[in-house]
Amino acid sequence: MKTILPRKIISASVSGTFFAIILGLTQPNPFGDINLSSIQSYLFSTSTIIPIYMMYSFPAILIYGVLTSIISDKVGDFIAIKVKEKKVELIVSGALHIIFGLILFWVSLGASILFFITDRILGRRYKKYNWLEAIKSLAIPVLTWLLFMGIVWSGMWESPPKIKGAY
Repeated sequence: MKTILPRKIISASVSGTFFAIILGLTQPNPFGDINLSSIQSYLFSTSTIIPIYMMYSFPAILIYGVLTSIISDKVGDFIAIKVKEKKVELIVSGALHIIFGLILFWVSLGASILFFITDRILGRRYKKYNWLEAIKSLAIPVLTWLLFMGIVWSGMWESPPKIKGAY
């Protein structure tokens, strides 16, 4: 548990950040109230929504994702030991990540799959991650959030996109 938790926190930091960016790029206008007919309105909407997605998704990924990922890995390890087949751990853990990821249907499923892939990549490095690295990894979502908020606050976009039906 000592070496697993720091790796899971790092996985949450990386996958949570990627998840918010991917969601922002694919769903820049979740309420459908902005006309995204120009690249400027798309970029404005995307850079505005990414920090919002991060504020809501990252804490959930960090707490719920880390907890359920540890449970998934432990159950997968237990079953793999019982059946004496190492590949079973990957299958069981992956299936449990998918099941736990279905809590909010396709949105959370995407986050859980991204978390699982990130964690497996980090786990294959055969490196024991320590708590300092885990704490440092939390700078990834914080700096990403600050970057996108800086873009929005800077007024980089001359005028915000028009809201449908407002004019």
